[in-house]
Amino acid sequence: MKKPYVALFIAVVSVSFAAIFIVSCQAPPLSIAFYRLFFTTLLLLPFALFHKKIRYEILNLSSSTALIMFGIGIILALHFALWITSLTKTSVASSVILVTAHPVMVAPLSHFLFKEKISYLSIVGITLSITGVVILVGGNYGLQPGTLYGNVLAILGGIAAGIYILGGRRMRQKVSTISYAFIVYGVAAIVLFLLCLLFNSPLLISHRDYEIILLMALVSGIFGHTFYNWALKYVPAHVASVALLAEPVGSSLLAFLLPWIQQVPSIYTITGGGIVLAGIYLTARTASFQNF
Repeated sequence: MKKPYVALFIAVVSVSFAAIFIVSCQAPPLSIAFYRLFFTTLLLLPFALFHKKIRYEILNLSSSTALIMFGIGIILALHFALWITSLTKTSVASSVILVTAHPVMVAPLSHFLFKEKISYLSIVGITLSITGVVILVGGNYGLQPGTLYGNVLAILGGIAAGIYILGGRRMRQKVSTISYAFIVYGVAAIVLFLLCLLFNSPLLISHRDYEIILLMALVSGIFGHTFYNWALKYVPAHVASVALLAEPVGSSLLAFLLPWIQQVPSIYTITGGGIVLAGIYLTARTASFQNF
């Protein structure tokens, strides 16, 4: 039983580095998003090609399951496009806190779409999180150009993550981790490639950026998202959900300590962010099984 918790710990630490990798790149946001998913898909390709069980599962998916996974891939592409762009407009702390608020967004969506009950604690958590978002976004408005725009993008990225979670939660009951990740990441990479062409975002970037994004795909993609998805089978739902609260804390701390970033969170980010995290904690403690 210890292995799932080790995997969960590795996943949370690995995901905390994602925002740091992104702000360390000089490439445009859409280019970073594309290569992030492209490299992750490439890393999973050997399993899809040479692992008999996984290959058989992928080739024999029902049309309805494949269609739903394609839709999830499109949503994931939007999540990364919105979130990575937000990191160019607002601070790491604000962006990661807002985008991590997806459990708060999942709860009401689950209630209306799947008739899942919302507990009293979840309602309190959602109310707290909304209050924290207002403080964080409103307080930071005007502190630097583009901050409001960046915070709105992060919120939209969190909404996309919430929809992705809902779809993934259903599919992970039918499809194995590697098969699910390979298809969804692959579809997301294709969508982001098309967005790069549509918005003239360069596909040729510096060697340094290629190396950083490849490292991000390995660390935050494979050791982060994929390890987390695997651990979900064995770790209690509330533990897995609440563990994700370590990501904004870790990312914010790294952004403050690393000399080439050195972002000092404003009082509004600290206060509002703390309230948001408290709200996420209450919501996630009582939420259904999460996935990301």
